[in-house]
Amino acid sequence: MRHGSGSQTVIRFRAAGVLLLLAHLLFVGWLTLRPLDVPWTTASNLHPLAGIRADLSLGPVEAARHIGEGLLLLAPLGVLLPMAGGRLFVSPWASLARTVAAGALISLAIELGQTGVPGQVVDVDSLLLNTTGVALAHLLVVPLCRARLRRRKQQRIRVLPHPGDEASQGSTPTIPRVGIAP
Repeated sequence: MRHGSGSQTVIRFRAAGVLLLLAHLLFVGWLTLRPLDVPWTTASNLHPLAGIRADLSLGPVEAARHIGEGLLLLAPLGVLLPMAGGRLFVSPWASLARTVAAGALISLAIELGQTGVPGQVVDVDSLLLNTTGVALAHLLVVPLCRARLRRRKQQRIRVLPHPGDEASQGSTPTIPRVGIAP
């Protein structure tokens, strides 16, 4: 059964995506929503790009570390969300829009969840960086992987059946039409 093996591959691929997505979300939840025992915390940042400007004033190494952390925290979602969805034939723009919207909502949920956690503060720049990381990961990985998987699937479909396979047992028998009684 050639078509069954392809659907099994998609199911396994999708199941792996769901498991990796759940594992990543659990890790992110633990990392961002656990209470921190700190002597003081900074004020919440509700002004877009103010935190990024402050990071840039710390010097190139510290700025790259802080901005990189924000970009990389949710970046795997840019790949894992489409993988868990399991769609091969989808508009690239629709996929990007869905993935970025889901990433932004997850980031927003994290930021809102941090309002009640001791030692954690809300930062609108984290929302911007996390969402940008999701978009970049999606753009860099998903279109190429989908194209490769589509090509592989099309090559598998083009393969002629081997003698002895179910597909090569001949044509399907037909029954001649029977007239309708008056």
